[in-house]
Amino acid sequence: MVNPNPPPSAGPGSQMVHDALGAWPRALGRLHAEGPDLVLADLVYTAARHLDHVHEQFTGAAQHAVSVLTRAAAGNKSINSLGVLQNRGTQIDILAARRDDAVDRLKEAIDAYRQVTASEDTASRTRRPRAVPGPAPTIAQPARGVRGR
Repeated sequence: MVNPNPPPSAGPGSQMVHDALGAWPRALGRLHAEGPDLVLADLVYTAARHLDHVHEQFTGAAQHAVSVLTRAAAGNKSINSLGVLQNRGTQIDILAARRDDAVDRLKEAIDAYRQVTASEDTASRTRRPRAVPGPAPTIAQPARGVRGR
């Protein structure tokens, strides 16, 4: 585990990565120097940030709709007939669908990261030199010729 403390504004994407991989998205890139692991760590980071951003938009739109409805229910605001709530509802539906899609993309990125890092770990274990060296090759002694006297 790289950093047990969540970032100041850990959204659902960042939390998903932490729960699945044991590290916050920003810290994943520091675990790899180069290669496919680093590329996938960056992909996971980007997908997590995207989910966090879409979730923030979704909750903002939902909270605004709640505010409008609360004021209307209290009699402090009238809801006009131009479809303010219908428009908000459509926006919330679209954002909910985008959020669900972002969750799916992040899950795919996490799965790919796991597969590549697991195969890299397996490959590095199989390529390690043996702790005990193999037997030294035997060198045949050259045959001595017998000189006649």
